Amino acid sequence: MSVNYTVRIPKELAKKMRKYREINWSEVIRKSIEDYIRRLEETKVIETNEEILERLSELGISKEDLVEYDIEEERRIYREMVKKEWKRVKSTIQVQ
Repeated sequence: MSVNYTVRIPKELAKKMRKYREINWSEVIRKSIEDYIRRLEETKVIETNEEILERLSELGISKEDLVEYDIEEERRIYREMVKKEWKRVKSTIQVQ
């Protein structure tokens, strides 16, 4: 069973979409949402420390090359990474 979901778009975009009436815009939006969710889920994969170290080793990075940070610095770096990843994914979705 399907669920209806309302999406607001700018008037300029709607005007451009009308030029291509043969395109099923609902399907385009549905596929974009599916792709976006798939990307989000792929980034949620959890690995153990050993698995991460093994993958790094395969890339030529040894345990000695790693820098240890205190928890507050790790949180700051993590928040910054999340911001940048959302910015990247958001710009990718907008381009499609």
